Amino acid sequence: MNSRKKIVFLTGTRADFGKMRPLINIIKESDKFDYFIFVTGMHTLSKYGNTYVEVQKFLGNEYENYFVFMNQNESTDSDVILTNTITGFGNFVKEINPDMIVIHGDRIEALAGSIVGSFNNILVSHIEGGEISGTLDELTRHATTKLSHIHFVANIDAKKRLLQMGEDESSVFVIGSPDIEVMKSKNLPTYNEVKNHYDIPFDEYSIFIFHPVVSELSLLHEQIKQTIDALIESKRNYIVIYPNNDSGSDIIINEFTRLANNEHFKIYPSVRFEYFLSMLKNSKLILGNSSVGIRESEIYQIPSIDIGSRQKNRTNHPDIIHVNPQKNEILKAINNAENKTIRCVNSFGDGKNTSKQFFDIICNEEIWETETQKQFVDN
Repeated sequence: MNSRKKIVFLTGTRADFGKMRPLINIIKESDKFDYFIFVTGMHTLSKYGNTYVEVQKFLGNEYENYFVFMNQNESTDSDVILTNTITGFGNFVKEINPDMIVIHGDRIEALAGSIVGSFNNILVSHIEGGEISGTLDELTRHATTKLSHIHFVANIDAKKRLLQMGEDESSVFVIGSPDIEVMKSKNLPTYNEVKNHYDIPFDEYSIFIFHPVVSELSLLHEQIKQTIDALIESKRNYIVIYPNNDSGSDIIINEFTRLANNEHFKIYPSVRFEYFLSMLKNSKLILGNSSVGIRESEIYQIPSIDIGSRQKNRTNHPDIIHVNPQKNEILKAINNAENKTIRCVNSFGDGKNTSKQFFDIICNEEIWETETQKQFVDN
């Protein structure tokens, strides 16, 4: 490679930064590329713990590689967030003139990054496209795919879907899910460290995460009420983590006020990624509608109850329990899950060398010759 290429990673949530972190780290530790991190979205909201601080800690003193942009406040509508992010990120890109933009998943910020890259003839690499789910996130994910040029997917099924969507097979690489590499690391904090850091009063607990489904907002209040009713009635201990910032999140958070003085519940706006993994690894059960209950739970073989439609079609893992957001169904599932085991079938990769595969691919000069003018391929 004749000169150092500039790569900018765009992160909008605590989750996508955790997933991209192994990829950022291998770039950061090499001398082949210049890297930048554009931090926006939920990271900038005090309601969710100002998680941009975690990116700062990761960077150490290398702040020249780092830019924070506030694209929203607590009441900004999604279409305005998209517009703001395109404007802010577009200005940033024009200033640093990167050779590649790296984005993850299905959030608004990823879509904005793909739009900016595509419209400015900058290569866009999309992590974990090609997956399906039951919400607007799927449409955002597929739209991001069509605006991206290079695809790093978690499994063969995801690759097949991208080929169905007309993507060039030479631009699709199966590397697994990057966060599994972190999950299998020997450097995760111990549960005692996590327990002390977050003042967790439990030795045994389950994890609950529930996000709004924007196409079901009229049903959301009753859904979360029924779910919280079930958790209270179960008399188990729960670590509860705030939802993402999609429309309807306040409905969920307001329902959490019912748990404020209940000794069986401990509520957190946000948890550091590695600390969360340690929490998950030591939990009895995860329930809700987060992708954690679909993807990460099987790695640690933690029983999982998937509530509602948000992860519809995301997996056909036979050991995951799927229920409607109704109290009696959830209670029954909690009782059934107590002695249930979940097999690790590596649905999203085995966590071996994911970051190295990514690094080796972008070190290949041919990848930089990828055309930014895409053509639909009849596969």
